[in-house]
Amino acid sequence: MSEAAEPDVMLSPGSVIPVRDEDEHLNPDFIAAVEAAIEEDNRSMLKELAGDLHEADTGDLLETLNADERAAFIRLLGDEFDYTALTETDEAVRLQVLEDLPNEVIAEGLEDLDSDDAVYILEDLDEDDQAAILEELPYADRAQLKKALDYPEESAGRRMQSEFIAVAPFWTVGQTIDYMREARDLPDSFYEIYVLDPTFKLLGSVHLDKILRTKRAEKVTSIMEETRQAVLATEDQEEVARRFERYNLVSSAVVDENERLVGVLTVDDIVDVIQEEAEEDLRALAGVGDEEISDTVVTIARSRLAWLVVNLGTAILASVVIALFEDTIEAMVALAVLMPIVASMGGNAGTQTMTVAVRGIATQELGARNLLRVLNREILVSAVNGVVLALLIGLTAWFWFASPGLGVVIAGSIIINMLFAGLSGLLIPIALDRLNVDPAIASSVFVTTVTDVVGFLSFLGIAALWFGLPF
Repeated sequence: MSEAAEPDVMLSPGSVIPVRDEDEHLNPDFIAAVEAAIEEDNRSMLKELAGDLHEADTGDLLETLNADERAAFIRLLGDEFDYTALTETDEAVRLQVLEDLPNEVIAEGLEDLDSDDAVYILEDLDEDDQAAILEELPYADRAQLKKALDYPEESAGRRMQSEFIAVAPFWTVGQTIDYMREARDLPDSFYEIYVLDPTFKLLGSVHLDKILRTKRAEKVTSIMEETRQAVLATEDQEEVARRFERYNLVSSAVVDENERLVGVLTVDDIVDVIQEEAEEDLRALAGVGDEEISDTVVTIARSRLAWLVVNLGTAILASVVIALFEDTIEAMVALAVLMPIVASMGGNAGTQTMTVAVRGIATQELGARNLLRVLNREILVSAVNGVVLALLIGLTAWFWFASPGLGVVIAGSIIINMLFAGLSGLLIPIALDRLNVDPAIASSVFVTTVTDVVGFLSFLGIAALWFGLPF
């Protein structure tokens, strides 16, 4: 892993270009200098500008450059380009860069990476490209990466780092320290040393601070802790992230189905998982799929169109309800003015409840054990908010149209729709989750449909009955 970069780049004595501006965005002057160095094919200038950048800054820079400049940027940097930067870019940018580079160049760059970073870069490629790049790697690295890629997507096995330190149970602390001093292929950073039996089964782990504070003659088993939070390699990464959060873990062993140690997960990987899962849920709630800022117009349009078509269908359903009361609306035009308010308030209330419910399901805070309590709470909240809003809009309609009856009608429909909004916002995500459908993706469409249909139906229906209007 590269070290954190200095905040400024020195081009010549007295000439400094800050890498980032006051808002922590890449400095336009710095970007312009990099682009000029690429255009002039000036290797020395580009290395001075970007050779020592942190991989996160390099990733942002790659996303800023256009497609033609990215390959030239990597070619000019040569050995000084840190391929870890590709883990900091959008998927579309990463794939485009990999397509423009020869397989042997990619393989050479991957050799210097931790296995988890190499897997992250390879996993989005198709199988043929993966195989071609893996063939360029040494056998040991190739076998290690193939094994990780065989695990399911978004599993602990895909996220784990295959490099770790393991010792036999009969080793002493002194032997362990000597081994760490002399071995050349240790991980770049580690927090625990794992103790394995002759069949490679995980017996426990020892934190580095205990190693440093224990006398050399002591056996590692005397200071070993049983590994109670070992992660199964096939376990979903979101479940693993919750475990890290719950038990405040810094690292965790990853084992296979036979309890043999196969890798290690560290908190920096879990932070990325938490961010990805949060972004995924946020995009799903808006129906925008997994699109990235760097995606093309065609990709984004195709991603959004499916849910827009579904929304079109639900909008037509709401229009059908309105059409049932065509004569009612024609007899009292004020109804057409007020009915969007009922649907809008119900939709907003339903979205509030749905957001809380989806988060509760995702964090496993909402389940069968507390469903009834949460349901009662949402009914009470919806009733209280419904009454307050009903009074406000009821009085408004009364004075606006000089009709106390119209105020009563809209007040009643507001209360009804708010109750349905609270119920649907809670129960629909739970029902979808029970059906193994991601509630973050599908809930909003159904909740909006319920609040629109119930809102129009209750408002227009009550109005027709109250004023004796034709259906």
